[in-house]
Amino acid sequence: MSRRAFIGAAAGFAAAPAWATRTPVVETGAGRVRGTIEDGVARFLGVRYGHAARFQAAAPPPPTRGTIDAFAFGPSSPQSGLNDLTKSEDCLFLNIWTPAADRRARLPVMVYFHGGAYSSGTASSPLLDGRHLAAHGAVIVTVQHRLNAFGYLYLARLDPRFPDSGNAGQLDLILALQWVRDNIAAFGGDPARVTVFGQSGGGAKIATLMGTPAAAGLFHRAATMSGQQVTVSGPLNATRRARAYLDRLGSASIDTLLALPAERLVEGLAATDPILGGSVYFGPVLDMTWLTRHPFWPDANPQSNAIPLVLGNTHDETRAFYAPDHRLIAGLDWSNVADRIGPELRIDVHPEWVVAEYRRLFPDYSAEQVFFAATTAGRSWRAQLIEAEERARAGAPAFVYQLDFPRPAPHAADIPLVFGTFADPAARAVSEAMMTAFLCFAQTGDPGWPAYALPQRRTMLFDLPPRLEDDPRRAERELFARIPYLQPGT
Repeated sequence: MSRRAFIGAAAGFAAAPAWATRTPVVETGAGRVRGTIEDGVARFLGVRYGHAARFQAAAPPPPTRGTIDAFAFGPSSPQSGLNDLTKSEDCLFLNIWTPAADRRARLPVMVYFHGGAYSSGTASSPLLDGRHLAAHGAVIVTVQHRLNAFGYLYLARLDPRFPDSGNAGQLDLILALQWVRDNIAAFGGDPARVTVFGQSGGGAKIATLMGTPAAAGLFHRAATMSGQQVTVSGPLNATRRARAYLDRLGSASIDTLLALPAERLVEGLAATDPILGGSVYFGPVLDMTWLTRHPFWPDANPQSNAIPLVLGNTHDETRAFYAPDHRLIAGLDWSNVADRIGPELRIDVHPEWVVAEYRRLFPDYSAEQVFFAATTAGRSWRAQLIEAEERARAGAPAFVYQLDFPRPAPHAADIPLVFGTFADPAARAVSEAMMTAFLCFAQTGDPGWPAYALPQRRTMLFDLPPRLEDDPRRAERELFARIPYLQPGT
């Protein structure tokens, strides 16, 4: 379905409907919500979907009397950074953009989960402004939820009062999807056509939800952008991380942890990870209550194999992770690239062999190009390939894309293209192609190119112009396929 068809499908509601002539008010199960109009799109910001006590599963808010003004974003989860934004543990809010706040519209719904792994990020980024996508004929929802220790500190083996703590952030997302199911029709959305999509950590959250029994039936299509989750954290490693976090705070008592202000809990995020080194990792936990198996190991979780899935990556993922003056990039040459590349691959592989193979395959590459190509293919691309291959083996629908624009195309380059929030006019054509594909997928479950199947491995390359290619980067895929992969952090 073309973008023009989407605009036409919504025209009966978008052409100056009655609600657009005033500040729109929508009746939800939790009360009336008043929004604003921007560029012909109704916008409702900071709509509460839940309340939660620290380290516990959230609950829906009670109905309120009167009308709630939804004019501003709610707070982001406490975290390091984002000093220009309001942050609070009380962060269970979502944002809605709709071209037709009318129950008759029955438009596809697209729910976005932000990136930042499981420890950082926000739904209030200007890049996630939903009005451009919404104007093409969909209801767009973005979600704030608890992150890092607030959403994923696993305390269940240390204190039985907190059985849900390791997956509380995921339960927030499930609660948000339940809110969408129960209320989105009032905003013009079709609760039977809900697509979840997310980039980086947002995609990983989605892959995890696809294997979470409590999420079954809450969404009908899924799209991950440079974010996958093959395995999740085991409970023993998650408990070791919880102890390291408590040690950093100087507290052996969970009751003391409960009494600390949120700012102190954020300080504890600087704890050293006892397994990986570096800052402590937080993420979903195989707790045998909410998660009873890994999302894509030993195969694609049968729970969601009937759900159409888009899997995407950017050609040069790790270009976003290292600035030119980074200690691993400054002074990089053939004498040190193997030593520098080894730890960054996050797998146990002979780094000199990797460099030699890349020099054989790509004799014109510089040492820096080998560094970025190998770390992208060996570390950032692997999980997406595994998920695509497992879906293909299961006969489950999966559609794979690779972003080749701009050159290089770093991690997160697809966010402004999919949301239409790009700044470079040269990106317009690629953005139109990606927006159309995502909207068609939300509408029909088909983004407009063939599903990924073996051995063809057909992939959409978003570039100028977009094109289909069978098994792109085959040599790199085969190079790393011989090395076992385990999701970093798990």
